[in-house]
Amino acid sequence: MLLKTCCVYGTGVFSMLMLIVGIALVLSGVFPNLLQSFVETEVVLKNGTDAFEAWADPPAPIYMQFYFFNLTNPEEVLKGERPAVVELGPYTYREYRPMEEVAFLENGTKVAAVNTKTYIFQLNMSRGPESDLIRTVNIPAVTVMEMFKDSALEANLISAYMRSSGEGLFSTHTVGELLWGYEDGLLKALKLFRPELDDVFGLFYKTNASNDGQYVFFTGQQSYEDFARVSTWNGESSLNWWTSKECNMINGTNGASFHPVITKNELLRIFSSELCRSLYAVFEDDVSVKGIPGYRFILPSEVFANESVNPANAGFCVPAGNCLGSGLLNVSACKQGAPIIMSSPHFYQADAKYVQSVFGMKPVKEHHETTIDVHPVGIHSFFFTFLFLINFPFVSLEARKDVISVI
Repeated sequence: MLLKTCCVYGTGVFSMLMLIVGIALVLSGVFPNLLQSFVETEVVLKNGTDAFEAWADPPAPIYMQFYFFNLTNPEEVLKGERPAVVELGPYTYREYRPMEEVAFLENGTKVAAVNTKTYIFQLNMSRGPESDLIRTVNIPAVTVMEMFKDSALEANLISAYMRSSGEGLFSTHTVGELLWGYEDGLLKALKLFRPELDDVFGLFYKTNASNDGQYVFFTGQQSYEDFARVSTWNGESSLNWWTSKECNMINGTNGASFHPVITKNELLRIFSSELCRSLYAVFEDDVSVKGIPGYRFILPSEVFANESVNPANAGFCVPAGNCLGSGLLNVSACKQGAPIIMSSPHFYQADAKYVQSVFGMKPVKEHHETTIDVHPVGIHSFFFTFLFLINFPFVSLEARKDVISVI
């Protein structure tokens, strides 16, 4: 009985000592430092690891949401009045984005892959069906008018076709057609003279069940800070659309993952093939996502500021010296010459003149700001709301990526 009592007391004392030691380790920062050290060395893209599996096929649901601006006063616009629009949406799609054609390179320090994306419509998360009608700019007509403005033959053909068919500068199509494609009569007529033209138009034509080219990523084997960082895209380590070396740089990850152990004073760098450029986000605030603490990063206004505000952005003026106001990005150089201008939805953080030029623009930080919520130790963002507006056709696109897995 005495031996049993001593054992009980001994176990109790030992447990108490372990508790005290544990508390001391936490308070002294030893345990967090050990965890950080473990993450830095073990989170690497290689077969068989949790990090690789989550990178190759994200386990949490990802959604893409589209919002359209429906033009309500086409006749008045033709007379010179400012456009009036009403925002319609969201039209929500479940996005599947596995890494495919995966191949490890250079002794496991790099990995090549294509990121195939497939979109499945989610009616229960949408404003209405894909058959909803949207009145907007006649995008194919405006595009070919810009493309062939210096060619008399094509210009006359375009003018004659539009007169005979009754087509104007505005057209009405379904959500599904505008996104994924429809056969356009004008493009079909021009194709007889220009066989290289595609007679199908869609804002995301040929992007469903497709990819944007081959990426080569660093695996993080040599440095945890290089985890998932893009080394090359389509065989190139830089872009060639812009007019400065800095603006043509490919920086950061593709936005799906970030290196572990993120600090508040660093920049999160992202390369976006949709925007044809690299971006960066800065820390804004501590947040809690489903009870898990995290850091919120946002795109500062300097990212899309005019060169007079941010001289580093002068390289995004195309042609050189042809600069737009703050908040806008001319991406025609990387969109086959189509006159497309990108911005945040509702011209958020853009010059006031753009907001005032369209009736119905109501920029609100909480709704129209790009945010990235990340766990400071894990590799994935909890919640990535990446927003941009394709201004040319009066259509805004919001991509919302919910990634709750933490590794």
